[in-house]
Amino acid sequence: MNINCIIVDDEPLAREGLGNYVREVDFLQLAGTCENPLELMKLLDRQPADLIFLDIQMPKMNGIEFLKIMQKPPMVVITTAYPTYALESFQLDVLDYLLKPITFERFFKAASKARDYHRLLTKPVSADINKAERQDDYFFIKCGSKYEKVPLEEILYVEGMQNYVNIFTLKGKYVTMLSLKNLEENLAGKAFIRVHKSYIVAINKIDGIEGNEIFIQASKIPISRNYREQVIGQVVTSRLWDKK
Repeated sequence: MNINCIIVDDEPLAREGLGNYVREVDFLQLAGTCENPLELMKLLDRQPADLIFLDIQMPKMNGIEFLKIMQKPPMVVITTAYPTYALESFQLDVLDYLLKPITFERFFKAASKARDYHRLLTKPVSADINKAERQDDYFFIKCGSKYEKVPLEEILYVEGMQNYVNIFTLKGKYVTMLSLKNLEENLAGKAFIRVHKSYIVAINKIDGIEGNEIFIQASKIPISRNYREQVIGQVVTSRLWDKK
């Protein structure tokens, strides 16, 4: 399923560069380009879109102002040269935040995130979904000569070492010869998030976040700079109660 997207940027070269990126991604379809949010609103009346690549600093109305007045906007990926708007953007439920100059690798990562989220929104609801979830709520790992059952709901966080991982749970720690990458792939879509090159945490077990640290019970887990925006956006923003 193609994702129809619109590029909004007052700089012609920026629109051209993003347009070239869109044409390189087989699941993206360019539905149009605009110089500012006022043009975008007119275009959306004629051409519905699934995804908007939105600049912030533009004449007449900036991207943040547009997001504040837009009711039920499509998925939005911010494209800007200014890092200072990141937190405010994630509080407005943007999907990703790309800093110019934007590499194709970073663009493709954001596009893939949009594809996965779009699939989730359009996935048919199965009558057996609860049954499937119950059957997939645990896994087995080999610890020495013993096979241990690990319920997903009991996992606090996972620490990756050189040739093995430590799985910290409500009942204790398991050590098994797996890679963190392998474990991350198997935990995908199950309420876990990568926060550091060496750590994956259970989102519902997070007690707090301060600076670059996550608190889970008595443990402090570092958040690396590469993952901080995603962590704040996915963990905090959707449930943040703040003074308006």
